[in-house]
Order: sequence, then C-alpha cells, then structure tokens
Amino acid sequence: MDQVERYRDIIERLLTQHVGELKQYADLRDKTVFDRRSDSYLLVREGWDKGRRVHAVTTHLEIIDGKIWVQEDWIEHGIAAELEEAGVPKSDIVLGFQPPYVRPYTEYAAA
Repeated sequence: MDQVERYRDIIERLLTQHVGELKQYADLRDKTVFDRRSDSYLLVREGWDKGRRVHAVTTHLEIIDGKIWVQEDWIEHGIAAELEEAGVPKSDIVLGFQPPYVRPYTEYAAA
C-alpha cells in the first residue's frame, strides 16, 4: 500500500471513531464526508441545540502533495496528535489553520 492510500485509511478510521461522541445531545449528530478524488475528509456536526440550527465542520483534513493538512480541528485532544499515534510522522502533518509565518515554529511541517 502506498503512503497516500495508507493516510486515507488512517484519516477515515480516525474520523469515523469520533462519530457519535455527542451522546448527551440527542438532537445533534456527527457524520463523516470522505472524498478520495480530491483527498478531502470532513467531520460535520449538524442538528438543533436549544432551538438553534447547528451545522459546522468539526474537522477538515486534506492530503496535499503527500502530506496531511489539518485545515480545521475542533477535536478535544487534537487530530494531529491522533495522526501521530496512528503512525504519521510530524514531518507529514501540516497545521493549515495556522498562518504560513507561524507554521515553521510548530513541531509539524511548514508546508
């Protein structure tokens, strides 16, 4: 299995594990959206909370040039740490939500 295919499998497994973590909110649900053609992977939260519509991207990952870009991350312990635990090296994780001038100072890839 090549590296990109391995990263796709890891991302899909990790995001799927987070579905259903909101058991205390009966009217909210998480769902995954996977697009392997564009290598874009989302965890979306939707539903109703006290009469207010909720529709938000909780996590958005992309594979760009062989690296996993974290574009959005509202997972409590951070999806980057989970990617590391799954065997993805820090040099292949880019915190895309950080401005480009900040990325070189993180422990992850700058781009």
